[in-house]
Amino acid sequence: MFFAKLAGAALATSMIVSAAQAETIRIALAEPPSDEMAAFFVALDRAKAAGVDYEWTAFAEEELAIQAVLSGDMDIAFGTPYSAMQRSKAPVRIIFQLSRLVFFPVATKQYETLKDLNGVPIMLHSRGGGTDAIANVIESREGITFGERSYVPGSDKRVVAMLAGQAEATILDLSNRNKIIAEAGDRFNSLPMFEVKASDEALFANLDWIKENEEAVNTLVKSLHSVWQDMSKDPTIISRETDPEGPIGQLPAEVLAELDGFYTEAVAGGLYDPNGGGREAAAADLEWYALSGQLEGDPATLNPEDFWYFAPLDAAMK
Repeated sequence: MFFAKLAGAALATSMIVSAAQAETIRIALAEPPSDEMAAFFVALDRAKAAGVDYEWTAFAEEELAIQAVLSGDMDIAFGTPYSAMQRSKAPVRIIFQLSRLVFFPVATKQYETLKDLNGVPIMLHSRGGGTDAIANVIESREGITFGERSYVPGSDKRVVAMLAGQAEATILDLSNRNKIIAEAGDRFNSLPMFEVKASDEALFANLDWIKENEEAVNTLVKSLHSVWQDMSKDPTIISRETDPEGPIGQLPAEVLAELDGFYTEAVAGGLYDPNGGGREAAAADLEWYALSGQLEGDPATLNPEDFWYFAPLDAAMK
């Protein structure tokens, strides 16, 4: 099976997709292809049709994908490597916001607001990851302190743990929040959450490589922008354009059957900025990741261009 070949390895697999011409863009994924990556692979297919060759490699975790770009072994990766960008001397820059930090605190029925979670243990995705950052910001904004933090990678696995009574509070993505409330709304509350425009997943690369491969990068970003624009108008375009022979097409039939529902909910929930984030996302990111402890310094004094390179997105939006 597709996932069986990927599981348990740091460097899980690599797939090369042939194209007639242009550079080969080496893309580092932080996990195996999933329904959440379907829109990205549709954009890759559009870029391929425009002459950009690519290959992707799935790593076991985001940190390995980040290191692969920092070392030059890969060209582009998924993630929000703000801490690494600030620490590293490598000129790494974000070029497109793939998704926002749209996550939802979910707790057992005795808790109705975020303030009610003061002192309550919470189950999160990973130490230093997006849900950890969300927990930090909730503490700061609400004036609370969570109890012990435990880490269970995967929103779906945290749903299982919550249903089994192994935790009283967690943070889930949109689809799994909806799932747990649909299955056990008599046991759990989805707590009111403030709006977040900061990036959950972004596409980043070494600035030197971006400038050396300007045409290919512009084509990729233009393809991403076109898909995000089309998806905002009609989320079902993702399932219609998904290549049945590609990595998303090899996902289980039950996952593919839910693509329309997933993207309809995600678009309605604000998971995707149809304009790829840009300067608004950069400003939100600096505030968010400084507040969450992953960036040092006052966000008002941080320069967005030290973290983002806007030229490809500006070109795509013209």
